[in-house]
Amino acid sequence: MFEIEIVRTFSAAHQLRGYHGDCCNLHGHNYKITVTVRSGELDEIGIAFDFKKLKAEVDALLAEYDHKNLSALPEFQTINPTSEILARTIYRRLGEKINGNAVRVHRVRVGESDFSAVTYFEE
Repeated sequence: MFEIEIVRTFSAAHQLRGYHGDCCNLHGHNYKITVTVRSGELDEIGIAFDFKKLKAEVDALLAEYDHKNLSALPEFQTINPTSEILARTIYRRLGEKINGNAVRVHRVRVGESDFSAVTYFEE
């Protein structure tokens, strides 16, 4: 089994509705996203999944969030854009794009600081 991993970043604001503390106020993060995909196969030239393709798919998805107020986006109107929700959302949306017979999204890690991160995966 091969694991292919990339790290990307984006900046965005959010606020946590119903949270009792400072995070209920609008604030921002420089998010660090780590995406890991798995493949048990290699193509004819020895690649499990092309880094360039993975970066392009993740960058396209994150462009929808970059320099936005996540709390104002339609997909987060009924649920807070917490790191947990972001990790699950990115995992599932990316899976819709790249999951196939040979490759699957394995996990997505969302770090909102150098000291705090959440990892989402499905078993």
